[in-house]
Amino acid sequence: MASKDRKARLSQKAYWEEKLNMRLAVLTERDMESKKIAKDTAVREIRAKLRETEARLMTISDMENKVNEMARIKKEKDAVPKKEKGKKQKVSGEKTSVSKRQQKKKKKKEGKSS
Repeated sequence: MASKDRKARLSQKAYWEEKLNMRLAVLTERDMESKKIAKDTAVREIRAKLRETEARLMTISDMENKVNEMARIKKEKDAVPKKEKGKKQKVSGEKTSVSKRQQKKKKKKEGKSS
């Protein structure tokens, strides 16, 4: 019963509800008191299965909501026009064809010669 599909979980829930109704009908035919019916092992087990299935359905709903929310956010983000990046401006006053390394070498030579 480890299905992640909503449809499968809904069918499982219907199955367990039917089992519970059948068990309760059998116990009421035997004229059992409601306290004894509530303590019946089979009834408690079936109710536990129903709680598990219901919890899983809630988790599936939460996951679907999250997916829908993320899709909505992505759609909004894609709708906003993208900003174009500007090109880097060249430093004026310096020779840009010479690399920084070459500029350092030139400064070092000038420093030694003075």
